[in-house]
Amino acid sequence: MTKIGIIGGSGLDDPDILKNPETVHVSTRFGDPSSPLRCGRIEGVETVILARHGNSHQYSPAQVNNRANISALKEIGVTHIIATTACGSLKEEIDRGHLVVLDQFIDFTRFRKNTFHDSFANGAKHVAMAAPFDSELRQRLYGTASSLNLPVHRKGCVVTIEGPRFSTVAESNMFRMWGADVINMSTAPEAILANEAEIPYGAVAMSTDYDCWKQGEEPVTWDEILAVFNKNASNVTSLLIEVVKGFSRK
Repeated sequence: MTKIGIIGGSGLDDPDILKNPETVHVSTRFGDPSSPLRCGRIEGVETVILARHGNSHQYSPAQVNNRANISALKEIGVTHIIATTACGSLKEEIDRGHLVVLDQFIDFTRFRKNTFHDSFANGAKHVAMAAPFDSELRQRLYGTASSLNLPVHRKGCVVTIEGPRFSTVAESNMFRMWGADVINMSTAPEAILANEAEIPYGAVAMSTDYDCWKQGEEPVTWDEILAVFNKNASNVTSLLIEVVKGFSRK
């Protein structure tokens, strides 16, 4: 049976989209997830929402216990994960409020636990990561966003930085030279761990700013990000609802 897990980024983890929600507390061998799990249904499809940064946004990107988050979703029986995230744009054509269906990532984090396999005592574990985002989920996200007439890009490479600071101009330009399309602080190692857990993972990113590479633009601030969130969060919510509803017609 299909059970969708939604990992909500900042401002994108609204539990009110669930029918008859209940709170479930799950503890894992890696500790507690960022928030209790909110379980309910969307158009009959079992759905679980987890707030990546905690219900009060109390966890910085580097503090998020990604291993516990993915483990908790696996333990409760989630079959697919859809993640939402804010991002900065590294390309002129990806404007504020645009959505990007991610297809690749560059992990530029430094201090995060990025595997469940800390030891090879019981055998070596090397997980393929060439295509970290599930193709079916990517198609559903892009197709649904297009049908809703949302500004959406079919694919994009995200570079995940450690945070919580924003980039320098030199770093921002370097990431552009590497071929990254957007930048955030959350996709790695979340996507890595979902792949290790063998849970299909898809992600949609909302562009909120132009990082700091674009001349003539003020460097990004948290207040600016929140302003774009408040203006466009309903688009992401509508997208999530419609994508999950699509599973009821499977």
